[in-house]
Amino acid sequence: MSTSPFARRTLLTETVLVLAVSLGASAIWSLLRIVAMLSSGVPLSAQTARMNVSAFPDQPWLDLLWQLTGVALGVAPALLALHLLTREDPDARSRIGADLRRPGQDLLRGLLLAAAVGLPGLAWYLGARAAGLSTTIVAADLVPHWWTVPVLVLSAIQSSVLEEVVMVGYLFTRWAQAGWGRWQIIVTSAVIRGCYHLYQGIGGFVGNLVMGLFLGWVYTRTRRVAPLVVAHAVIDIVAFVGYALARDHVGWLT
Repeated sequence: MSTSPFARRTLLTETVLVLAVSLGASAIWSLLRIVAMLSSGVPLSAQTARMNVSAFPDQPWLDLLWQLTGVALGVAPALLALHLLTREDPDARSRIGADLRRPGQDLLRGLLLAAAVGLPGLAWYLGARAAGLSTTIVAADLVPHWWTVPVLVLSAIQSSVLEEVVMVGYLFTRWAQAGWGRWQIIVTSAVIRGCYHLYQGIGGFVGNLVMGLFLGWVYTRTRRVAPLVVAHAVIDIVAFVGYALARDHVGWLT
């Protein structure tokens, strides 16, 4: 059954608003950030993008509360997206594969995807940085505490849930309901994904654009967002925790 023009406008307006309070806003800030970086006169490779930064380095408990609050609020747009989908379709979570019906299969597929994306992604980052297309990425800049590693793991999970639920599960559903074609959806989502990584430089945009195209294609074949969440979480956990543990021992990280 075709969707009326009014319904299409309503669906597209909803997606714009969801993006405006989440990753779309991040994309706009990153666009402004890359303009500032490129016009600064300093090579991208000499600039630094810091993630997971301590807000109160001299007050560990307040810093912990700050980090946990960031994680909780950061996942809220994904919960909003799921709420909007399930409000009209109680089975929406199952339809997009954001459930626990196939934990073993989702975990295995997620690990395979993490290997397929993570290793080439690392090689791309090193090459882009050497070519002057990427900033130096400090994946974890928290002051070391007993809670540093658990918080980094939570941060990785939050990012993976937010990005894959919103950028894939939610948007792919809404844009399909609005009558968009398969590759129109995949490419648009991937471009937005690349844009909100522009704070990492041109290399970050291209690398995440390619990852978005690949993960989007995988989703259209499997219709399960859970493996994408697993893959993204594994990649970020390795990046965040690995950086925190190895930064003082591995020269090319700094």
